[in-house]
Amino acid sequence: MARNDHTRRYSAETLRAMRQRGESRTDWTKARATTEAQIEASAVADPDEPHEADWTQAVVGIPARKQDIHIRIDADVLSWFKATGKGYQTRINNVLRAFVESRRHTAP
Repeated sequence: MARNDHTRRYSAETLRAMRQRGESRTDWTKARATTEAQIEASAVADPDEPHEADWTQAVVGIPARKQDIHIRIDADVLSWFKATGKGYQTRINNVLRAFVESRRHTAP
């Protein structure tokens, strides 16, 4: 990730002191006056908003502990996953998990 020269870092204590001095740049009056419909319209207009997020597979809690293994995978399969970008190992794990879960539901 490229570093943005416009980004400033502050500690929680510094931010608290800035708010107490009235140095917050947030327009809280405007924020409180924003309606739910305006927020929804803004989200729909945002090109980065995943409009069709599927939360049905979401898991609440701490993820299971991972185990470091060495596995041999066909070169073309590995290339395909790597081509999908960063996080390809997680995606491989997700595919394997989906396979295991599908078998658990069909097992006698």
